[in-house]
Amino acid sequence: MGEVVTCRLRITGRVQGVGYRAWCVGEATRLGLSGWVRNRRDGSVEALVQGPDPAVAKLTDLCRQGPGFAAVSSVEAARSESDLMLPHGFSQVATV
Repeated sequence: MGEVVTCRLRITGRVQGVGYRAWCVGEATRLGLSGWVRNRRDGSVEALVQGPDPAVAKLTDLCRQGPGFAAVSSVEAARSESDLMLPHGFSQVATV
């Protein structure tokens, strides 16, 4: 299964208004990850992802492409050292 890790992703480019969050929820759910994804007022998308290291790495790689209408410029990934366990499941949350 692998070590459980937590990672915050910030995705920039044309990532709002193209179904990115719904796509991310579907991919994260398929990979068995927990966490959330949201739009940011600066036009980026942010996600907090938790699960087995290989699955988190896979989602991070997938986020570099995104759904068909997205044009991803960059994905910043920052591992968290927190021992906080996120609730099971992955969802969209409010914009910040």
